[in-house]
Amino acid sequence: MADGHRRNRGRPNDGHGKGSSGGGSRPPSGKGRQGGKGRQPGRARDSAKPPSREARRKLHAGGQLPRWVREEITRSTPKERRDAALRELESGVEAFAAERYKPAAAALRKAKAATSSSATIRELLGLSAYHIGNWDEALKELRAFRRMSGETDQMPIEMDCLRAMGREKDVDKTYDLFHELGGGRDTDNEARVVYASHLVDQGRVDEAWRVINAKLISNPPESLVRRWAVAARVAHAARDDAAAAKFLAAIREHDAELPWLEDLEAELAG
Repeated sequence: MADGHRRNRGRPNDGHGKGSSGGGSRPPSGKGRQGGKGRQPGRARDSAKPPSREARRKLHAGGQLPRWVREEITRSTPKERRDAALRELESGVEAFAAERYKPAAAALRKAKAATSSSATIRELLGLSAYHIGNWDEALKELRAFRRMSGETDQMPIEMDCLRAMGREKDVDKTYDLFHELGGGRDTDNEARVVYASHLVDQGRVDEAWRVINAKLISNPPESLVRRWAVAARVAHAARDDAAAAKFLAAIREHDAELPWLEDLEAELAG
């Protein structure tokens, strides 16, 4: 996942840039996002109902700030700073939706200065920082989002940032923590994409195969297609050309126009 737009170790631009991660033209290497099911057990939650994964994805796509965001800012921000927080957040969301991540990050830093207690601001700032390759900032903000919201859906991006920073042992620890806390289907797929990519890069091919262990099904979610891509890489590393070809064929059948498919084919051919 830290293919975070621009160094990422191999994730396609899959739309997670709008909500979870993404970017780059290479085949998947990590990222994820799924809400609800990944909440940390025993966490005290705000009395207000937390936004759904779909609600957060809509916010990342732009448009007017929804009511739940305004209510979150109202609850978490001193009255004299609310207008500034909302104004900068709105500017940040607009830039993020347009994939202008540097101005998005700049606006969201100002929003954070007005209120550091908004999980929404911390998540969007972390994602913006990820997309421009500010791994330290991205990791800090996404960990803050997880701590404040109790959600695990950005943990694959945390792992990808750690990969980009060369913190291999911390990638292992974060994957173990995610395995303990749990997450939804898409988040689990993305976590496996990142972690298996990390393992195969380290030459831990047998471990990578056990982690990626991807089944071929009809009508797969996009996160599973990315998992197939990493499965093809792992099979290639294990010199199992038949398995690699099988996964590659399944990806082509699903969508032969994927922006990272050509690079994956070239990698496996090489």
